[in-house]
Amino acid sequence: MNRARTALRRLLIALFWVGVWWAIAKAVGLPKLLPGPGETALAFLRLCSTEAFWRSVAFTLLRVALGYCFAVMAGVLLAVGCHWLKGVEMLLSPLRTVIRATPVSSFILLVWLWLRRGSVPVFISFLMVLPIIWTAVQEALNAVDGDFIEMAAVYRFSRWKKIRYLYAPSVRPAFMAACMTGLGFAWKSGIAAEVIALTPDSVGKHLSDAKNYLEYPDLFAWTLTVVLLSMGLEAGLKAMARKRKGVGK
Repeated sequence: MNRARTALRRLLIALFWVGVWWAIAKAVGLPKLLPGPGETALAFLRLCSTEAFWRSVAFTLLRVALGYCFAVMAGVLLAVGCHWLKGVEMLLSPLRTVIRATPVSSFILLVWLWLRRGSVPVFISFLMVLPIIWTAVQEALNAVDGDFIEMAAVYRFSRWKKIRYLYAPSVRPAFMAACMTGLGFAWKSGIAAEVIALTPDSVGKHLSDAKNYLEYPDLFAWTLTVVLLSMGLEAGLKAMARKRKGVGK
């Protein structure tokens, strides 16, 4: 019953904002410049019937997924290294600060000079997610209670037992939260990289083309595609996290 109420509430909220969109489009009265929900839905269905649409969606998902997965692995490794080796922390912390402070558009333009267009979204997604995972895991490791560490030493826990029973439970909540946040950053930055680098067979390239050729119904349809895919990825990651939590119990 609670799930049904939640689903109904979300549906009503979505219908409200679709109604706002329809009212604004109707007031403007220029469907070529501001298409309403109907025109966007028709353009979306037309795009879905083409092979190019699904090919572009598949390649975009692959690029973002590669950058995201590499960033998660590298972020965990860097966090562990910086936690146990202070020299590594001193050496690499300025790099993390630079990545955080530099606008993503600057990185895209710089990387575009060095990498192939198809590799730019992968690297940008990686770069935007890396400091998120790195910082979250390292802070969680640093926050592990010292009394528990001493107790593990007294009882002579093996390294594996320390990881399993001491560090993993402490790090897991922060790690999962960082993964959720990082997924959104990976998706948005990856699409932005495709738009700027004009990556072939990509959602971003189609967004750029629709804007350049003033095909605004297609532009809205591709934007709708980005939103739906983002929601799907987030829902999938949450489902995996719940399943993992259930298995852990």
